[in-house]
Amino acid sequence: MTPVASAPEPVLAATGPETFELRGPVTFASAGTLLQAGRAAFAGKGAVAVNLAGVTRVDSAGLSLLLEWLRLAHREGRALRFTALPDKLLAIARLSGVDGLLTDGYSGTGSSGPASSSR
Repeated sequence: MTPVASAPEPVLAATGPETFELRGPVTFASAGTLLQAGRAAFAGKGAVAVNLAGVTRVDSAGLSLLLEWLRLAHREGRALRFTALPDKLLAIARLSGVDGLLTDGYSGTGSSGPASSSR
């Protein structure tokens, strides 16, 4: 009997003082763990950039994760931007009318909330 290969665990790894890389599957199974990892990793930072080029699979929970990170950034006054957003994630965000939130990020300035969206 051939063993079934399990999906790799997702990783949020620091690539610099305020830059991070998200790798692996970002799904319902991993979003909660990644939310906590982001809270811990981003704490005390003035600005954060997260590269998503290494995301291998994504679903609507991945979108929820990024939106929650944006909400936390707004609450804590931290700039947050995402780079190399996967096409599937952008498609889910477009359907929900929040793609502008992901592509614009949050500047960490002002009190009007995350950068304007394309809603």
